[in-house]
Amino acid sequence: MSTRTVFRSPMPRPLIDLVAARFRALGEPARLQILDVLRDGELTVTDIVERTSLSQANASRHLRQLHDLAFVSRRKDGLHVHYSIKDRKVYQMCDLVCGQVDLELTARQRIVAAHFKP
Repeated sequence: MSTRTVFRSPMPRPLIDLVAARFRALGEPARLQILDVLRDGELTVTDIVERTSLSQANASRHLRQLHDLAFVSRRKDGLHVHYSIKDRKVYQMCDLVCGQVDLELTARQRIVAAHFKP
């Protein structure tokens, strides 16, 4: 059984800063692309570049930031560095946000459809 941490309000400023840093990391489309392609398993930087529109330098920079914030793990194998998701709970958060976006888009489509009925 997994435990869930619930923080009391108000959160202390240092905790707010740590949480905000993680949300900022997820606010960058390139990092979301990287997390998305890592959903199916471990990849090298070259693999990530092939699956995204990112340059190698850009992908490496974003991977370093994701690693620094503990979103991804890395493992060296000779000249290659392999990246994987450190904690798959990040996908729960992404799925929650995607679900909200889907609900919002559906509601907007209904409004538009109702407005333009013949």
